Amino acid sequence: MSSAGSLQVLPSGAGYGIVIGIGGVFAVLMIFITWLQNRYTRFSTKQAEEFNTASRSIRPGLIAAGIVSSWTWSATLLTSSTFAYSYGVCGPMWYGAMGSFQILLFALIAIKIKANAPGAHTFPEIVLARHGKIAHITYLFNGFATNMLVGACLVLGGSQVVAALSGMNVYAACFLIPIVVAAYVIAGGLRSTFIADYVHTVILFIAIFVFGFSMYATSDLVGSPSKLYDLLLQASETMPITTNKDGSYLSFYSVDGLVFAIDLFAAGFSTVWLDQAYWQRAIASKPETSVRAYILGGVAWYGIPFGFATAMGLGCAALTGNPRFPTYPNPLSAAQNGAGLSSPATAIALLGKGGAVLMLILLFMAVTSSTSAELIAVSSLLTFDVYKTYIKPDSTSDRLVQISHFGIVLYALLLAAFCSILNAVGLNLTWLLTILAIIVGGASMPVGLILLWKRMSTVAAVGAPWIGLVCGLVAWFVTTYKRSGAITVETTGNTINAVAGNITSWGVGFIMAVVLSFAFPAKYTSTDARHIERSNKIQGIASSTARTPVQPGSRAAELEDEKDHEKDDDDKTGPPASAQPEAAPEPESFVPTGNELVDFLEARNMEPMDPVAVKEGERLAIGANLVFFFVAIILVPFTLFGTKYIYGRSFFTGWVVVSFIWVWASMTICVIYPVVESTGALKDISKGLWRDFLALFGKRKAKVDERTAGAA
Repeated sequence: MSSAGSLQVLPSGAGYGIVIGIGGVFAVLMIFITWLQNRYTRFSTKQAEEFNTASRSIRPGLIAAGIVSSWTWSATLLTSSTFAYSYGVCGPMWYGAMGSFQILLFALIAIKIKANAPGAHTFPEIVLARHGKIAHITYLFNGFATNMLVGACLVLGGSQVVAALSGMNVYAACFLIPIVVAAYVIAGGLRSTFIADYVHTVILFIAIFVFGFSMYATSDLVGSPSKLYDLLLQASETMPITTNKDGSYLSFYSVDGLVFAIDLFAAGFSTVWLDQAYWQRAIASKPETSVRAYILGGVAWYGIPFGFATAMGLGCAALTGNPRFPTYPNPLSAAQNGAGLSSPATAIALLGKGGAVLMLILLFMAVTSSTSAELIAVSSLLTFDVYKTYIKPDSTSDRLVQISHFGIVLYALLLAAFCSILNAVGLNLTWLLTILAIIVGGASMPVGLILLWKRMSTVAAVGAPWIGLVCGLVAWFVTTYKRSGAITVETTGNTINAVAGNITSWGVGFIMAVVLSFAFPAKYTSTDARHIERSNKIQGIASSTARTPVQPGSRAAELEDEKDHEKDDDDKTGPPASAQPEAAPEPESFVPTGNELVDFLEARNMEPMDPVAVKEGERLAIGANLVFFFVAIILVPFTLFGTKYIYGRSFFTGWVVVSFIWVWASMTICVIYPVVESTGALKDISKGLWRDFLALFGKRKAKVDERTAGAA
């Protein structure tokens, strides 16, 4: 058992049943969905482009749901509640604002990918094309480090909570969770992770609504925002927060809460801008809707920590003095709080064992959906940035899929072992999240500037991340030693000690990227024909020049015309034989599939976006970010912080109502919108199933008639 302490209310079999049972059900479900896709649509998971980029054809609603699912870690549910419990009403808002901002900013990167690197599979590929192999290795290292740390936050946090609630062996959970997820990711590739993300997100919202309605409407312990307000007033007297105004849970003025927000701001850039999973979603999106997808995803994700932590984190403080609270009459220990057990404790107090089971299912959904994104992300890095770049550049599509499968299994096993080591030395989810930006923060801004800033030089691209890392580590250890007198797990995880390293690593990386670009403005150039060919592929030049004009009246010509009108025919199962597109030279930016229509569409999605559409997308992204930054990060929180206002009853009630409405808005974006936009594809699959059913029934009926006639 970990150092997290125990809130065990379930037998160990419940933990194993949820991890293996639900995981197995999802594996079977995803295998079935993959079979439907391969049989009834034009997409085949046997092709590398489909397996790793979903043929660059995912619509904005499903992209938004995937972003929300990927960014809803166990930390989103556990740590946001921990900070609500630790710092009061400011915790959920700071968590939501500082986590959403990086997603919204990524909309700018997404549009730049579609404009300048539409043929890329990974972000190190873009770096390689622009700044050469040394820069490529630099960002490949940071990409792997980010995915390993993010994966550890997911799996270790989920495993420790499963172990705490059910008594399941924590090391068994560390291995079983990634292995179970790997099973369905191998079967269906990136598109299957989007579908799994959607299903996970549906279940996640159901659980959040159950807890929300229980807290605010039906529970005999709370049952209304007004009663929650009264209980928080009592908690402010019995266990005050020393750094808050008057020790109140109802005050936004919290020095430690502000420090945590700064930590999260730096960590958010690292865990989004350096995580291949988010680049992969931008690459997989339809070019004309990529910005909209990230804006919707950022707005939708905000509601989850804001709504969930307001109910479950503040609810933990409110219910600590109730006999049904699992550690009554004591509050949560520091170890239990650090492991993120505030929301599970609230669930147990509200709903007993049923609450513990629902919390385990909720966490399992969050962990597995995010882990699936990390698995396919790392496999893409191994496939395209290691194997295809340095081992066998001329690999076939089938071989690349095999390497992707191998990469998924390898990462799952390495991640399980890494989490087991972290647990053995006493590290937990909160510690990992607190120090994450120190390790990779130095590269987070430079990687964005490579696409967003034309003057970014090669020396800056290579040097800034390493200088940021070294300076961040020095600042972290020196601050820890000076403030705490010793360097231990506990002192290094202190938020003020860690913020020195986080901000130094992130800030120095950013500053050095600018300074070195002006001091050494030269950019990498190469005369190597292979490098030039690779750069052309990534920029979409090979694709756009290789494709000949389509035959008038062909299906390809129809799709070319429909692209301008944003119609939905891209999801058709394929044209009749008489309407096949004219054979064209094979685009060099991908391995042809043998299906001329698929090759045509993939080549089209690898072409640079129309400059007018790019400008419109940039204006939309910049406008959305400016509004969000000045309202959600500056105006509202710093007004509440600066005035040291302690919430009154009516203001708190309104605050709770807004947080719950935001959850409903998030559900609409992530659950309803993807179904509405995918009606065409769903109809095609339904028709295909119906045709097969009729054909099978007809054959059986014919055999019965034949036998009857023979007997007569």
